[in-house]
Amino acid sequence: MNEQTHSLIQTIHDSPTQLMLVAAGAGTLALSNILGVAGASRTLLEALVPYSAAAFDEFLSYTPEQYVAPKTAKLLAGRALTRARWLRQDDGPVVGLACTATVVTDRPKRGEHRAYIAMWQPEKMICFGLHLQKGARDRQGEEGLVSGVMLHALAQGCGVPNGIVFPLTHGDELATDVQDFTMAAQQLQQETIPFFGVLAHGVICGEGERPSVLLPGAFNPLHSGHLGMARAAGEVMGQRIAFEVSAANVDKPPLEPEVLVARLAQFAGRYAVYATYAPTFLQKARLFPGVTFVVGFDTAVRLLHPRYYQNSVEQMEAALAEMEQLSCRFLVAGRVNGDGRFQELTDLPIPARYQHLFQAIPGELFREDISSTHLRATGRKGAR
Repeated sequence: MNEQTHSLIQTIHDSPTQLMLVAAGAGTLALSNILGVAGASRTLLEALVPYSAAAFDEFLSYTPEQYVAPKTAKLLAGRALTRARWLRQDDGPVVGLACTATVVTDRPKRGEHRAYIAMWQPEKMICFGLHLQKGARDRQGEEGLVSGVMLHALAQGCGVPNGIVFPLTHGDELATDVQDFTMAAQQLQQETIPFFGVLAHGVICGEGERPSVLLPGAFNPLHSGHLGMARAAGEVMGQRIAFEVSAANVDKPPLEPEVLVARLAQFAGRYAVYATYAPTFLQKARLFPGVTFVVGFDTAVRLLHPRYYQNSVEQMEAALAEMEQLSCRFLVAGRVNGDGRFQELTDLPIPARYQHLFQAIPGELFREDISSTHLRATGRKGAR
């Protein structure tokens, strides 16, 4: 380790940021360097080197289309971020840092040597794509370059200036992809965009990519009940669902951009999540015509109660009629009430005219009673 690298890592250790690091195929020198400078326990929460396909798949919770690809690096970094948020004992800043690579080994490779390094924090995600000239370096040389890019990415996540110069040669390529979640949240706040989505691998999408199944909520915090409902809804609908967080709230002040991006970060590497300024289901339906909303029993009760429509049955039915015209539907999960009875779709006072808008998630697929309010009150964290 040279003096410049040592000094950079010391500055990283002195910053308040903590991380989880995942290195597959290359990047372990970056981990060694981080551990080789005193104070690593202030920075590193956990490190994982998933060398086998089974270990890789287990961490991602599924088998990726390609193990060495930009999307896969982003998914790894997203899962590392959510894991870091769980492991950190306070609300300080965290990042997920990941590398997936194929470099020089003890046998010739037909494909190109390449590495993708992603750094994901609540405010932004940066992915570096490094394509290496075959034959220009030995294993140690390629590992050193990949690890240098990882440390550069980590420094950016920690807000630490660095002067790392990458020793690129003719035939090498280094590309950068930045996804700025804070900027998107600010644009939403300023009403210059109607909504934005963050896909599971961190790519920001707009009106051209709308969800077909959506689970709205505050997710403060996201917990296993939400994830269980999402899995059950996905099984019923035969497709993966997305989540939605409204920055606007009927009863509370709107979420500031920094709060909104922190909420969205809970889904990193797991699910797509959409941010809106639509606190009511009618407003959401206007943004996402044709969508199926996944809701819990209590939410369905509010949806069907005139109290939430200025105590007007006519306004409630007018809202249902417009949502019907917009081809929106509701998938309802049951819950256990205070008396221990399981309440489900048949317990809801749905007007006969709109029964066809509602479908039940079977109780055998999902019945879990966890409250975000209870988790906050008891100081417990949400889902890993």
